[in-house]
This record gives sequence, C-alpha cells and structure tokens, in this order.
Amino acid sequence: MDIDKISTWNDALQSIKVSVSSAIFSTWFSQTHIAEIIPTDERFLIEIGCNSSFVKNTIETRYFGLVQDTLTKILGKPCDLTFVIKNVPSQKEAGSKTITPLFEIKEERLDEEFTNILLRARIRPGHTFENFAVSSSNQMAHAAAEAVAQSPGKAYNPLFIWGGVGVGKTHLMVSVAHEVLKKGSETKVYFCTGEDFTNDIVEGIRNKTTQAFRNKYRKLDILLVDDIQFIAGKDSVQEEFFHTFNAVTSAGGQIILTSDKPPSEISKLEERLRSRFEAGLIVDIAPPDFELRCAITQIKSKEKGLALEMDQVQLIASNLESARKIEGFLVNLLTQIKIKKVPLTNELIETSLGKGVETNGKMAKKTPEEIFDTVSKYYQIGKRVLLGDSRARPIARPRQILMYLLRTELQMPFEEVGRLIGGRDHSTVMHAVNKITSLASTDVQIREDILGIKNKI
Repeated sequence: MDIDKISTWNDALQSIKVSVSSAIFSTWFSQTHIAEIIPTDERFLIEIGCNSSFVKNTIETRYFGLVQDTLTKILGKPCDLTFVIKNVPSQKEAGSKTITPLFEIKEERLDEEFTNILLRARIRPGHTFENFAVSSSNQMAHAAAEAVAQSPGKAYNPLFIWGGVGVGKTHLMVSVAHEVLKKGSETKVYFCTGEDFTNDIVEGIRNKTTQAFRNKYRKLDILLVDDIQFIAGKDSVQEEFFHTFNAVTSAGGQIILTSDKPPSEISKLEERLRSRFEAGLIVDIAPPDFELRCAITQIKSKEKGLALEMDQVQLIASNLESARKIEGFLVNLLTQIKIKKVPLTNELIETSLGKGVETNGKMAKKTPEEIFDTVSKYYQIGKRVLLGDSRARPIARPRQILMYLLRTELQMPFEEVGRLIGGRDHSTVMHAVNKITSLASTDVQIREDILGIKNKI
C-alpha cells in the first residue's frame, strides 16, 4: 500500500495545530515532515524528519504521545515512531537553508495621512495585532483585545490588562487603537501614560486651563492609559480621572488600562475607581514561556532585517526572559554586525549573551552573596563544596550555573567571578558561561533550573 507521506503529515499537522498553541506549533512542528512510512502486517513504522537536533529533542521529549496518537487515528493502525535529523527533500536538493517564519508579518504600507492620524493619537505604527505573538500566557488578553477592537465600548469596558515588565501590555492595548483607526480614521483616540495624565492635570491647574484639559480627555471615543497605577495616592488626579472615566463611558466610549498589578492590589487607589476598574474585564499576561520567546525573537529579528537560523533563535530565547530584553539584545547584535563587520554566528550570539544584558528586575539589585545562597539552597549543596575543586557533574554543573548568573545578571567581569568562586582563572569562567548559554537552548532541565533560581531570588 502506497501512502502519500505529504498529505498524511499535512492531515496530522492540522490535527496537532488544534491541540497546541500557535507559538508551539510554529516553533516546532512547522519544521518537520514524514521521511519514511514502512507498513507491516499490524502497524506502521514512521520516521519523522526534523531540521535540527533542537526540534527533534523537544518533540520527542514533549510531544511524542500527541504525534503518535494523531498518526494512529489517521492511518487506522498503531504507529511506531522514530525521530531523525533530516531536511525536507526540496530544501536538501536546493542545498540551502531556509528559515521558516514563526509568524507571517503582514507588511502594511501606511500612507502619510494615516501615519499622521496615528501620531496625533500617540499610537506607534509598529504595534499591531499582526506582529503580536500569541501563546497560552497571553491568549485570553489577546482575545479580549480583539473583541474590544471589533466592538469598542460594548465588549468589555473597561478592559484592564495587568502583568510584569515587558510582557506586551502596551503593545496589545495600542493594537486595539490601530485596528479601530484603520476602520474609521475619524474616531477620537488618545494614548497616554498615568504620568502624562497627571502632568496634564497639574499643568491645567497651574495655568487655569482645566477646561481645555477636560475637553481633551472627556470627549474621546477611546482612551488608553498605560501604567494607571501611577495616579494612585494623588487625590486631585484620581478625582479628575474618576470624572473623565464616567464621561467617556457614559457617552459609549471605550477605556483600556494597563498596570503592573490588578486593581485590588494597587495601594492608595480610591475605592470608587477600584470598583469601576473591576466592573469591566481584568486579564493578566504572564511572563512568556520558551516557545513564545522563540516567536518573539523571530518576529523582532525579521522586523530588524536580521536573518536568524532556528538554532540561533532558540539560543537567544532560552537565555533572555522578556520581550524587552530580546529586542534590546537584537539591537546590540545588529550594531556589532554593522560596526565590526563580523558575520552572524552562534559564537557571536553566545559571546554577546555572556556579556550580560540590561536588567530591570530584582536580580539587578541583588548581591553575589545572595545568588550564592540561592544556588546553594536550590541544589542542596554546601557553599564550601560548591566553591571547591570537585569536578563531579552534580557539583560542577551548579557551579557553572552560578558563574553564568553572576556574569549575565550582575554583569560582573570574568576575573571578579573567578576570584569569588575559589580563585579560578577567567578562562574557566568564560568556558562555564558559554557552556550554560549553549545548554540552555537544548536542555529543558537547565532552562528550568535557571528560571527556578531566578524566581527564588
């Protein structure tokens, strides 16, 4: 019996696509194919081709059962699977590598008039739904934002999006405005931060122009306020925002707010404002998981004209935890390539990651001693043993992770890290940092250990 490998795998992919998030599907399954189907009397032996060891290891470890069950249902017989590293035949014959995009970015040619409309509303043209990567961590927030864009003032009002730094709150909020203005440029839309709103009301009081301030904010169709927690504790600002909120919503306008915490946890927020914020839909965006960070890396790199191979995408995504850090790293990488005129290689990426990135979170405020204690407790290894000479894997690997964290998170010089960890040579530290940087993209356990340690810190 001759079975069409391409159509069988396409059918399988359509089924798998329903079971996993778009980020996971695009990151892993879009780069696979059926290399061989060998029928026997009672079952099929199927060889799944993957274009890299990263893809092979991940699918084999995490999604073996899903793929096996899907193929068994399609072919009507039990299937035994093997995973191999093989390019799709057409790619192999061409003798060139192709980059499979995680998400197709629609190139929108904005005319000058529409760009001016966006700028007047203080909307960044690049923040759209098309280049917002969706995964389980932000799926609900994305769906809510799309619903609001379809029916402003009716679907969820207000829409309150909260989450940590760099998870995409502002991008998602601005995407709503972008979508609405595409449909009707006469819609009155305005974006501001909590600080902007505060400064405007202070300026209005100082210059006796509060009526102009009210005309500016209270007659809007859509008001977007980023970091609304900034107005908490400021009585006159909260008073003014209360009336602005009522004026916009009572006229059928839409309000979208973002914050670093839900309304119930914003201290010094007036109860009447808290109750209005909670009257709409409150959704949170969790920090991006590995698959979503891969998607974000490829979207951002494509925007910047940086052609990354999938193993390079995974190398970056496994070492950086937020979209903001990823974007900053790509800017740094592009600058190095242009100024130093060096090729884009895995070694360049590893070296750049090993130099550390700007940190806005808790790690930047920590001391080496606190990281020592956390790593020691996490692996249940005494500090004396951790800093000792043992080369046994259960001791050496945590020691390398300790060096990696000191270097990448606290941005300490190699020599200083070596001095703190038993007086080791800087070349030993460099080797450890590069080793963990590389392993983080292929070893799920290493990745989870690093994240676990950072969370405890």
